Amino acid sequence: MDAKANTHLLEEIGLTEGETKVYLALIKLGETKTGPLAKEAQVSSSKVYKILDRLIKKGLVGSVTKGKVKYFSSMNPNSILEYIEDKQKEIAEKTELVKKLIPDLKMERDKSKGKPQATLYEGMKAIQNFYRNILKDLKAGEEYYVIGAHYPPNRPDVRAFFYSYHSDRINKKIKVNMLANHETKGNLEKTTQMNANIRYLPQYFISNMMIAFYKNKAFLFFYTEDPVGFLLESSEVTKSLKSYFDALWKLATK
Repeated sequence: MDAKANTHLLEEIGLTEGETKVYLALIKLGETKTGPLAKEAQVSSSKVYKILDRLIKKGLVGSVTKGKVKYFSSMNPNSILEYIEDKQKEIAEKTELVKKLIPDLKMERDKSKGKPQATLYEGMKAIQNFYRNILKDLKAGEEYYVIGAHYPPNRPDVRAFFYSYHSDRINKKIKVNMLANHETKGNLEKTTQMNANIRYLPQYFISNMMIAFYKNKAFLFFYTEDPVGFLLESSEVTKSLKSYFDALWKLATK
């Protein structure tokens, strides 16, 4: 494995950049004083002691005093595995603590559910995450609503995402009620049309905005060059949107 790979791997398991440089320098030099070590690791002499102290606490470095001079050396490389095991135990302990904390956090969050909340989503990934959350929030047999469904030009990633997304929706037996833009008629992905009620808005209703809503969540977003959306958490908002949807449903065509 080359030096870059070694550096990357050590940083992946939790060592800082400075700790990684010093540890690899000790592997190369063997037992050494801080002067040559700082030079080989390319860290300042003022920082090398602090870094060594952290590595000693992590069980990766040892020291010995000869005369009045302190020498440092790396521990057996197997100590890296012990370090990882210790971290895993620590993570497991913290995970259990977080599990105990979650009910309290949910309770506090539920207290604010009656208050409208707005969250800004930026980028296509964020919009895709909202849709995936629909499938997490809804159970088999439940449904959600969409107004203004369409595929933006020059964005094949959108069509590809919704093909996959609706496949997952079908598997989870979640229904969609959709008012699609007029130009999508005969052009919707096959997966979109399954377990779905779909009608098409008149030409004069076409816009760049899409709305998806269910329960107390309403998501309004725009396929601009850098897509942006707003998530509103309010039962009043979704109730109003449902009335709006029902009115448009009567104007739409199959």
